[in-house]
Amino acid sequence: MARPERMISAEYSEIMQKSYIDYAMSVIVSRALPDVRDGLKPVQRRTLYDMYELGIRYDKPYRKSARIVGDTMGKFHPHGDSSIYDALVVMAQDFKKELPLVDGHGNFGSIEGDGAAAMRYTEARLAKVSQDCYLQDLDKDVVDFVPNFDETEKEPEVLPVRIPNILVNGAEGIAVGMATSIPPHNLREVVNGVIAYMKKPTMNTGEMMTYIQGPDFPTGGIVTNKDDLLQIYSTGEGKIKIRGKAHIEDAKGGKQNIVITEIPYPMIGANIGKFLNDVYALVENHITNDITDISNQSSKEGIRIVIELKRGADAQNILNLLYKKTRLEDTFGVNMLAVVDGKPETMGIVPLIRHHVDFQYEVCTRKYTYLLNKEMEKKEIQEGLIKAVDVIDLIIEILRGSKDMKMAKACLVEGKTDGIRFKSEESKKDAAGLHFTEKQADAILQMRLYRLIGLELDQLKKEYDETMAHIKTYSGILEDKNKMANVIIRDLKATAREFGRDRRTVIDNVEEAVVEEKPLEEIDVAVLIDRFAYGRVIDIQTYERNKAAADEESKTILFCKNTDKILIFTDQGQLHTVKVLDLPMGKFRDKGQPLDNLSNFDSTKENICLLTTMENIREKKLLFVTECGMLKLVDGSLFDVARKTSQAGKLADGDRLLLVAEVEGENDTLVLQSDKDYLLRIAVTDVPEKKKNAIGVRGMHFGKNEKLKAAYYLKNGESLSIKTDKEDDVHLERLHIGSRDSRGVKR
Repeated sequence: MARPERMISAEYSEIMQKSYIDYAMSVIVSRALPDVRDGLKPVQRRTLYDMYELGIRYDKPYRKSARIVGDTMGKFHPHGDSSIYDALVVMAQDFKKELPLVDGHGNFGSIEGDGAAAMRYTEARLAKVSQDCYLQDLDKDVVDFVPNFDETEKEPEVLPVRIPNILVNGAEGIAVGMATSIPPHNLREVVNGVIAYMKKPTMNTGEMMTYIQGPDFPTGGIVTNKDDLLQIYSTGEGKIKIRGKAHIEDAKGGKQNIVITEIPYPMIGANIGKFLNDVYALVENHITNDITDISNQSSKEGIRIVIELKRGADAQNILNLLYKKTRLEDTFGVNMLAVVDGKPETMGIVPLIRHHVDFQYEVCTRKYTYLLNKEMEKKEIQEGLIKAVDVIDLIIEILRGSKDMKMAKACLVEGKTDGIRFKSEESKKDAAGLHFTEKQADAILQMRLYRLIGLELDQLKKEYDETMAHIKTYSGILEDKNKMANVIIRDLKATAREFGRDRRTVIDNVEEAVVEEKPLEEIDVAVLIDRFAYGRVIDIQTYERNKAAADEESKTILFCKNTDKILIFTDQGQLHTVKVLDLPMGKFRDKGQPLDNLSNFDSTKENICLLTTMENIREKKLLFVTECGMLKLVDGSLFDVARKTSQAGKLADGDRLLLVAEVEGENDTLVLQSDKDYLLRIAVTDVPEKKKNAIGVRGMHFGKNEKLKAAYYLKNGESLSIKTDKEDDVHLERLHIGSRDSRGVKR
């Protein structure tokens, strides 16, 4: 009989909420955030442990990274090889980590953003600090081991790291709804801070910062907001301002160069290229004209970016400009978030160190409890062997008289003599008085005859004395917290002595960079715009020398000041503005820049009705004509707007602009041509002046389904002829001037 289906009724939103929370916590705890105890994310911890298990020690040959990644993925971290290899690479990069945990061999990337080679080409092994301070004592039951993802292996829940790795190497990670960003710190300073806290657990953040000055980035640099650090390290949140180190060098010909030797930590990688592009942009956008060249001369010896300046340039002012306008001065967002007892928590520096110290006491207690138990087991066996040597003849007699090992062991442990042949009753009586422990009996039964030599007995007693000394030492450490603290402090000092280095990052209060902007020299220029809407700027003298070629090659030529703005009126009723300074200025044959790239104008969707400058129309009126025959005059000053794109005029649905013209004189006229070749010539003075957002008035009376085909603006005395379907040449200046909103004449 088939089992009936079991239906479960549940609210869908509740199931979704629970599932998402489970997923979020899995990402937070199992992937993205470091544990406060060892400062490692799971992928880092598992990679280091796998290398330890594979025996890839610092004093052993390198092994292929692909082998390490594959083994880690197969045993401990089933989340894809790229995440494991990326973690391995970062742990090997000395420009990202205060203490690189992996010794990489091959191309592991560069500070300038070059990626690491594929894992099949690189090799790696544990760094000495990882083996000595991160993985030491794993065989002494110092941390709990948990099943791996498929319960076929065991992995450490956390590594017994001796130093506050979460501060020394920092941490970065993005989880669901939260992220961690902890800067790296100087190992020696952190060790001194931990020791000070162990001696005075009530210390506050201010006292701690007398030992730990602030972050110490591998790239050096200068932290410029020292006074903000107390608040940042108290709350665990804030922004650290950091700028690169630069100095001014004298160059040939009386010139000076700005040389950057250290970069802000956030500039690592592709942001160096971004910085170079930002410097180029300063020149291209005419923010400064004092920079002549920039070159990246960085090498294995360190960062060296050289910015060459013009003779007579104010080098300090240019340097301040770089701090102000580029990533040479940047911010590092601090969010000291870590997993504490399975939950994410944001902490200041003192709580972070407190958790580390508590963890060290726990590791130390477990280590010396394990060692003490081992020594107690050794003591028990050694006492049994020493006692056995004193009665060795009796033991030999028991062994020779026993039928099997079980009978002999029973005699040694419980004094049972049944079935054993003795040489005398006295021996049997002595055997009945034996009471060795199980472990002692096993050791006696496995003892080799050479241990009966006199010198070996002396060695045995010496080992017993050493064991008793160890038991006394371990018991003292476990019973006296001060002694345990001294052991922890001793290990910390040894680590700082072997692996510590001098501080690289300067901590100071630095005034904000002030740029003295030189007033822009206003000059007359010619703006040349070709038929592809490419624009460029040349000075008037250059234009005069190349006038014939310029007039022939350019569709539009505008004469203005270099401080002016170009206005682009389009058939969609939009006004786009471009600063003349944004256009490239140079030699006559230099390439122009598309207006599309300098504004929101899209040449694929809009057609240009008028190209002019702001100063040219400020005192004029603009005439607007639409396809539906709507006319208006608008004061040019109304188009002096700061926005790059605005509405030039209001259009009815389906309408578009046909003509935007600058009104030159009162006697000028406008000719409207419908798509049925009706022509109407009217005086411009008949067109009323409106606000720019008005639709306008009707200019021509249309028949059914009729609209304007074209509009022509005629200056007083100007001649213009066009072709229609019936006539080849219609001279517009000869047309009779009619009334606005009339039918016109058929031609």
